[in-house]
Amino acid sequence: MLITGFPAGMLACNCYVLAPRQGADAIVVDPGQRAMGPLRRILDENRLTPAAVLLTHGHLDHMWSAQKVADTYGCAVYIHPADRPMLTDPIKGFGPRLAQVAVGAMFREPRQVVELDRDGDKIELGGITVAVDHTPGHTPGSVVFRADADRGNPDSVVFTGDTLFRQSVGRTDLLGASGRDLLESIVTKLLVLDDDTLVLPGHGERTTIGLERHTNPFLEGLTP
Repeated sequence: MLITGFPAGMLACNCYVLAPRQGADAIVVDPGQRAMGPLRRILDENRLTPAAVLLTHGHLDHMWSAQKVADTYGCAVYIHPADRPMLTDPIKGFGPRLAQVAVGAMFREPRQVVELDRDGDKIELGGITVAVDHTPGHTPGSVVFRADADRGNPDSVVFTGDTLFRQSVGRTDLLGASGRDLLESIVTKLLVLDDDTLVLPGHGERTTIGLERHTNPFLEGLTP
């Protein structure tokens, strides 16, 4: 499987592309600010066509280019219904109301939106099976995506958005966040995975479930 990515925008949100091979349909995860240029280069170089845009949650830095990517390539955006309002109001509850209105005027829903409303559901996209786990905490509609990257282990890679990072976890001081929910999500949905599961987070470097289980200071003492 082909998996690649790049940090996009001022907040360096990791945008990922995965596909079964070159010349195939692809999945785009979290296309953030100024993602379209580098994303187009990856797609063109590998002869890929996006079959779906997956959003781990609705924050601005993760969904900035979602509508543009989806409508340009004629595919759907997949998002949890609790975060769907952020597609048109990505900074709701943050900063002055004037700023919310100004930023909200820049965004509209993609032509095709699919709600990820079934926890643990598996969906077939571009020849890849992706499992969706609801992981509230950072936002009410945060999800993680599990995929079979080595053809035999359905949980060999997990895209964790802002739920779990290398040596850290997602913020819980924002509107709609919950520290208790975040840790419960990590324990019940991520720490149950194999130690060698590759973690591709929304920011920063990749890691593994095992490394975070044993060294992440925020997870000390937590067990599934």
